[in-house]
Amino acid sequence: MIGAMLFLAAGGAAAETGVTLYGVVDVFGQYLNNGGKGSWSERSGGNSGSYFGLKGTEDLGGGLKAVFNVENGYNVNNGAFFGDSTAMFYRQAWVSLAHDKYGSISLGRQYQPTFWALYPSDPFRANEVLSPLAAAATTVDRNTLAVQSAGGRSSNAVIYKSPNMGGAQIWGMYALAATVTQPYPQTTGNMLDIAGTYSGYGLYAGLSYQFQHAGSKSIPGLPAAVNTVSVEHFTGALAYRFGIVNLQFNYTYHKPQDPAAGSVAARLNAAHPFSVAELGAMIQATPADAIEIAGFQRLVRGVHDNSWGIQLGADHALSKRTSLYARAGYIKNNGLATMTWPGLTAIGTGENQTLVGVGMSHRF
Repeated sequence: MIGAMLFLAAGGAAAETGVTLYGVVDVFGQYLNNGGKGSWSERSGGNSGSYFGLKGTEDLGGGLKAVFNVENGYNVNNGAFFGDSTAMFYRQAWVSLAHDKYGSISLGRQYQPTFWALYPSDPFRANEVLSPLAAAATTVDRNTLAVQSAGGRSSNAVIYKSPNMGGAQIWGMYALAATVTQPYPQTTGNMLDIAGTYSGYGLYAGLSYQFQHAGSKSIPGLPAAVNTVSVEHFTGALAYRFGIVNLQFNYTYHKPQDPAAGSVAARLNAAHPFSVAELGAMIQATPADAIEIAGFQRLVRGVHDNSWGIQLGADHALSKRTSLYARAGYIKNNGLATMTWPGLTAIGTGENQTLVGVGMSHRF
């Protein structure tokens, strides 16, 4: 496919080019009750991650375009990089050849097909800070230490995206292994990701499959690195819009392979499969006001670890670019579960979490 795109490019003539600077500035105040201990803080990205990016397109002629996108994540409250202080463009960094008829091939750090399959089914838009879906998917507790999570983005990735075919699209990705140092040293294995989506007549449906090869990670408090096992991720997503209400549902099952005998993962019995389910709705109460609600569950199989909860949200647009928002959520952990919102750490196993936040978001 890459060869075909290059062949088409060779016959085209540059006609038009453009580069756009864009981004979001988002900050909120938070109260957190973590296992009975309360705290106040100022954080960034509660409605939408704070970021700035550059994107551009060059018309190569004959329906073919060259496209690029680089996107940085940062924290408004202290000006630091978001997620990984070693990565200038933590969110996205890719270049692509795209054809109106044949689709696109892109290379670099990108959102996975599974992310795009899930995104329309989450009332909180898979936000990395205050989405319960992101919290459930990325939680690492005692019995799932060796299970890799998808994370939403992959480095060293090649993605094919088909054109829109009557509301249907097909996505395919293969990403080579990558190593990060934050939040702890970790190597993710090569990943295959395939997804299909359909949108039309108020209905949205998405299905995806991921296979993630084995990797490793070092977690503070453990005497040796954990060899994470190969994991299959099965995902289904649905949404249906009628009037001002958009009903949404998603379900993901994470199925790890058995760890090698004698490995750290096997000795810790830390490779249990788990599932994440979310049911919610987004209500466009007025042109300027939206209400979000979601109920969710994270269930670890083979043990008595589970987390469930509910989250409410309200957004009020002051203009096309500026909005105020509020979030309130509750997570109940059972057994050795430690689920909490991304960027926070549960005070202990089986401890409940309550969070309330009020913030402001501005797009440019």
